[in-house]
Amino acid sequence: MTVSTGEGLSSAPLRVGQYLPTGAVLGSAHELRAMWANTRMVVLCVLSAALYAAVLIPFKVLPLIPGVTEVRPGNAIPVVCSFLFGPAAAWGAAIGNMIGDFFGGVGPGDLFGFFANLVYGYIPYKLWSLLADDDQSPTNFTPATVAKYVVCCLAASVLCADLVGWGDNMLSLRPFWILGNIIIFNNMVAALVLGPLILAAVYPRVRAGHLLYRDVMPELRERPKPVRVAAAVMLLVGETGAWLSGNLLSTGHWRPQLLPATLLASPYDKAVAIVVTPFIILAAVGTVLL
Repeated sequence: MTVSTGEGLSSAPLRVGQYLPTGAVLGSAHELRAMWANTRMVVLCVLSAALYAAVLIPFKVLPLIPGVTEVRPGNAIPVVCSFLFGPAAAWGAAIGNMIGDFFGGVGPGDLFGFFANLVYGYIPYKLWSLLADDDQSPTNFTPATVAKYVVCCLAASVLCADLVGWGDNMLSLRPFWILGNIIIFNNMVAALVLGPLILAAVYPRVRAGHLLYRDVMPELRERPKPVRVAAAVMLLVGETGAWLSGNLLSTGHWRPQLLPATLLASPYDKAVAIVVTPFIILAAVGTVLL
């Protein structure tokens, strides 16, 4: 594979498993779009989607809230694949969840579920690459490593829950507080209980086989660290604001005085659209800039 490098760096063939110098550039395309030009990343995307769907579908018969959500041990798959396959796992999570939805009934809210699972598979590895030392393994279970892992999983889970809760509440399907909390619980249980066990089993083997996303997509280069730090702050502020305001509005515990009473009636779809949307936009921009 040959890629163009930044100023002062020459173009040169790259071996599998070889990292680019710091100055190398991916080009103007975002990695979520650029990965589709890499055949092996596409294969890893298909693998991630198939694994996710295969684990989701059998548990459709064990609903936590009928018609809303079910027991989902499969929610560990996007996190595990994120640390392994990067952007391929993000698309795999979105596509795999969409396949699973076909076995539980498809509705307009599933569009929000697609993007929610996209960020659920995208955020863990992006935040990890910012918080962790260069080439640090998530299977090195020191207190500092565990803390970083929890932060990455929680950030991904909260935005995932925000997007589904926000979308369903605006469509007057379900109140934000139901999905905005049960999804976080579902995601975190799977990510914290099953995720580390699976990673401990597969991460060293995938790494030894040079199949981590940095090996498969060596042209990938992170944005400057100040930009990524600012993006992480935007993400965390946006998703936390969306979660807090969505819960308070949908339960009737907060009635903003600036909004007329006609917008503050149950199911609070209009209030959620007005108040929560700016936080969602802030979190989305932060996610893109990570």
